[in-house]
Amino acid sequence: MLQTGDTVVAGVSGGADSVCLLFMLHALQKEIPFTLYAVHINHGIRKEAGEDASFVEALCKRLGVAFFLVEENVAAIAKAQSCSAEEAGRQVRYAAFRRILCSEGAAGKERLRIAVAHNMNDRAETMLFNLFRGSGLQGLRSIQPIRRAEGEPDIIRPLLGVTRREIEEYLTNIGEKWCIDRTNEEDTYTRNRIRHHILPYAEEAVAGGAVANMSRAADILTETADFVSQETWQVYRDCVMKESEEEIVVSVEAVLNRHIFLRKQLLLTCLERLIPSRKDITGGHVEAVLSLFAEEGNREVHLPGHLVIRRQYDAVYFVRDRAESEKKVSREETALPVLKVGERAEILLSDTKILECKVFFSEKTINIPQNQYTKWFDYDKIKKPLVVRTRRTGDYLTINEAGCRKSVQDYMVNEKIPAQERDSIYLIAEDSHILWILGHRISSHYKISEHTKRILQIQLRGGQ
Repeated sequence: MLQTGDTVVAGVSGGADSVCLLFMLHALQKEIPFTLYAVHINHGIRKEAGEDASFVEALCKRLGVAFFLVEENVAAIAKAQSCSAEEAGRQVRYAAFRRILCSEGAAGKERLRIAVAHNMNDRAETMLFNLFRGSGLQGLRSIQPIRRAEGEPDIIRPLLGVTRREIEEYLTNIGEKWCIDRTNEEDTYTRNRIRHHILPYAEEAVAGGAVANMSRAADILTETADFVSQETWQVYRDCVMKESEEEIVVSVEAVLNRHIFLRKQLLLTCLERLIPSRKDITGGHVEAVLSLFAEEGNREVHLPGHLVIRRQYDAVYFVRDRAESEKKVSREETALPVLKVGERAEILLSDTKILECKVFFSEKTINIPQNQYTKWFDYDKIKKPLVVRTRRTGDYLTINEAGCRKSVQDYMVNEKIPAQERDSIYLIAEDSHILWILGHRISSHYKISEHTKRILQIQLRGGQ
């Protein structure tokens, strides 16, 4: 989870779990030198939230840990996004963690970490919550010690192996206090009902140590899921006859020779290739597709996401219906502000995506960021106003120092970017010259060099 030189942001609410996390990370700094920031989020929901913030600030001052306070109106955000206050709060927290990691000079460093205080009880609660909702193997794995996503800081959970009781006993033994969040004592949220009623009953009346047993089961299920994923990819390679950006063709005979569990995993993988995250796909849909393999005759099944699954003789075709699914996103453009050295600006691209720009002087000792969502450009080479938009006919990149060009269309085809995604990818453009295809490459013309005086940093935050 931690190595020398890491930069870590810890979420500290003031509750027992996060206070324990802060003490633990602070102690670990003596063994593993790393940079530690503490972030407290005031969600604007509870009257005593200001007292919690003051408590955490004082604690950080005592420990010598840099403290950051973020205040957001979570209730208003939840209403605007038509989601629960729980979900809005989670989005606000992780967006703040990422923002502070990058704003404190950590941008460009390879090992950025967000530390959160989930414990063994949280893991058991999440497992039950997912089980009751009908989740499959992935959901039953529950919370993982480390969560990785391309282009994002790793999320680490160092307390996942200890119980809530152990945490509180530890703080009591060292004479440290913590804040009480009264909303955690209410039964308003489903997770609270699991916490207050189901898990205590399981511990007292079913099996002592139920929480620890469930955590071990989650570890076993994680190993099982990893093994299944490995086996599924082998089945995919054996059964798929043809694959393109819009179509996957699967051999009926090869699929029927597999165990039913692997058949289902294969079908889910095929669906994920065409509609990432398998949005709105249910078990009933999977059974309907399976029937195409089991029953002879040319038939088809229509799924959410404008997918058509068609049986034709000895093959099943997974096809995205382009006539329905190709709904072009807005071509409107948003101008990037002209910045002076030391200035920064944020552009809201969507409810979850933010583009942050800042300008600073170049120094010979600084390292160019290598991550996928933070890029540097020679600001002095930019002569016209920059805009963020989606692709247009005539857009191009320069692909080498000699100034050779490649159209954005050809680049996307060569990089095998799915056709249905190309019109939704944001570009940073100076007229038709594209500085950056967000999430992908930048134009060689704008790269910084030893002659660069001013650097424009553009960072994409949020989304997937």
